[in-house]
This record gives sequence, structure tokens and C-alpha cells, in this order.
Amino acid sequence: MRNANLLVFASTNRHKFEEMATLFKRYPEIKLVPVTDYIRNADKIGTVEVFDTFAENAAAKARIANHGCHYPCLADDSGLEVLALEGRPGVRSHRYAIPKNGQTQDQANNQKLLTELKDVSNRTARFVCYLALELEGTLVHAIGTLDGKIADASRGANGFGYDPLFIPDGYTQTLAELGSEEKNKISHRALAVASLIEKIKEQEIVLARP
Repeated sequence: MRNANLLVFASTNRHKFEEMATLFKRYPEIKLVPVTDYIRNADKIGTVEVFDTFAENAAAKARIANHGCHYPCLADDSGLEVLALEGRPGVRSHRYAIPKNGQTQDQANNQKLLTELKDVSNRTARFVCYLALELEGTLVHAIGTLDGKIADASRGANGFGYDPLFIPDGYTQTLAELGSEEKNKISHRALAVASLIEKIKEQEIVLARP
């Protein structure tokens, strides 16, 4: 990979950045940095998540970040798709429910999901991650998925989002019980990052400021 260096991650979600930064440690030729270090009004990036697909949302976030700082920008849009719910919560995964009585957003989302799946036997689900890399008009997409099922109750204290409810295929523990080291070997984001790196290499993309 030629001249690969700075890559701005277009998200203000601290948990997501920490997870992605851990994944990129496998690729020392790339330095992943938070968008808040390069764009003054970084919170506006989330406001462009108005599309009905992960790919469109990721592309929109990467594009607006790139226009704001002119560094190569990487955006992620990811979520949980549940078969019995016809793909919900999908692109609305992050704000699926309205928190009540002091709940966090994650707690509200998990509670709503469990309520909707009450007495549902088919709990097949998958995590989906779309990555979009924007470099001054050049857009590269990558996708990663993790198949599994939804548990009957929240289990585990690690991770975030729906991790306490998601049991990957081949495991009996939820992602929140597995812990970050094991999760980062199998996660949808890990697979998406690996795919993106391959595309960067294949296309000889230079991650350097124009």
C-alpha cells in the first residue's frame, strides 16, 4: 500500500471509534483518527443519516466529513436485522426506541426488541456493517456481516448496542459475554475492515491528503 497514512473516522460515537481504532491496529500503515479533531461541527455528520440503506447513509457521512476536512474519510453505518421483524430495526437500529424512566438509548432499544420478539421462536438475526471511504470524489464501499440469533434476555457487560442480546452462530454466549478480544475477531465491523483493506490494496488507493 503506497503512502498510506491518515484516515479520519466520520463518527462522534466514542464506543464505535474505540472499536474501529482497535481493529485498525492490525494495519499499522494506517492511522485512524476521530473526526472531532478535524471538523469543528462534527455533530452535524449524524444528521445526514436519512436514507433507507446502510450504504447510502455511510456514503453521505463519509462525503460530508471529507468536504469538511479534505482528508480521506471513513464512515460506518451498521445495524441489526432480525428475520422475524422483516429486517427491523435495520438502519434505525441506533434510535429504535424512545428511552423512558432514565433508560439509556441502548437499554431502550434492547427492551423494545425483546418485547417485539416475545413468544417468537425464530430469533434469527444478523449484524451488518457498511463502510464508505471517501477521497475527494472517489468512493469505496465494503461490507461485513455476522449471523446469529437474539437471546431471550440481556447477558454480559461488555460491548454496546445490541451486543448483550446477540449470540453469534457457533457460540452460546452473547457478544457482550465474549468480550472485546473475541468479538473483534468475528464481528461485522472486523470483516468489513478486512474487506476495505483488500480493496485499498487492490486499487492502490493512496490515503494521503491531496
